[in-house]
Amino acid sequence: MSAYPLFVSCPRGLENVLAAELAACGAGAVVPAEGGVSCRGTLETVYRINLHSRTAGRVLLQLAQAAIRNEHELYTLAAGIDWPQWFDVAQSFKIRIDGKKAALKSLEFAALKTKDAVCDVFRKVSGSRPNVSKSAPDVQIQVFVQDKNATLFIDTSGEALFKRGYRSETGVAPLRENLAAGLLLLADYDGSRPFMDPFCGSGTIAIEAALIATRRAPGLKRRFGFERLKNFDAALWQRLQQEAEAAVCPAPAPIDGSDNDRALLRSAAANALAADVGDCIRWQHQDVLDSRPNGDKGLIISNPPYGVRLAEIQALHALYPQLGSWLKQHFAGWTAGLFTADRDMPKLMRLSPKRKIPLYNGNLDARLFLLEMVAGSNRRT
Repeated sequence: MSAYPLFVSCPRGLENVLAAELAACGAGAVVPAEGGVSCRGTLETVYRINLHSRTAGRVLLQLAQAAIRNEHELYTLAAGIDWPQWFDVAQSFKIRIDGKKAALKSLEFAALKTKDAVCDVFRKVSGSRPNVSKSAPDVQIQVFVQDKNATLFIDTSGEALFKRGYRSETGVAPLRENLAAGLLLLADYDGSRPFMDPFCGSGTIAIEAALIATRRAPGLKRRFGFERLKNFDAALWQRLQQEAEAAVCPAPAPIDGSDNDRALLRSAAANALAADVGDCIRWQHQDVLDSRPNGDKGLIISNPPYGVRLAEIQALHALYPQLGSWLKQHFAGWTAGLFTADRDMPKLMRLSPKRKIPLYNGNLDARLFLLEMVAGSNRRT
């Protein structure tokens, strides 16, 4: 099999976690970059990453790269690609374009010129052109322009990989699935120790914990863009899916999610059933301060509410000292990971984080604070 240059995107801050996942999937020349990882891999590697990576956003297969001075040179670059090798004229496509200090007058015009190039290549070969679909394309083409360099990719994922296919109802500000999984992996969670999320909302972190604990590939419940490409190897894909199904095992330790919102808990339970992990998560309706450990030396990963209005911030700041006392009183021997954009949380909890990991929740600059709860040793004076 030929090896292709790939770029795999992820939430900012998870690049090193993703790099380890890509290496485990068989990728070579793995190099983390801002917002993703570049690597090389065969079609089998591409299939494995889409199926197994918990932190990836999209798997982009590079088709061309060159220095350009304007939109017309971008057209020339795109027109040099053998597009009929990748998809059929009867299929629809869409151009996505992103730029970083792009030396172009208009990204919209650049996308239009790329579209024209794709259509012109098909016209030369078949006498007709494929249709453009903005809402439900068969194939997505990604253009990225940085300074005077343009790179063209074909998107092998289709829908973004954080869309696992299990989440139907969410809270007001749901955490994306790949970011939730990244929080767990940053805390070295592998399913072997008890887990709790006492602010579980619609259950995303607990469900991702259950997927890790049961060794269930996150892509087993969905379809991918590579299945619509001309070089799709159906036999290989079936084998990889069967291998992933065979690897699923029972969760070795308890997993709990709790919240004081009954409606969100109902959504969490429904989402867990859709993810095929409904039987290994215990959902509890309770206040966070009423939560108690479900075992020894476990892990808490949670995304507590983040206040925007002054009254909300004041209420949360009043809660934080109680959270600190609750953790010290009941969770000695545990690791607590709190993901928040509130930099004052540890100070107000009177706890000293072992690690402060910068991450982005969309464009929101946040931190994962990891606290080792050793009885009496983490108190701030």
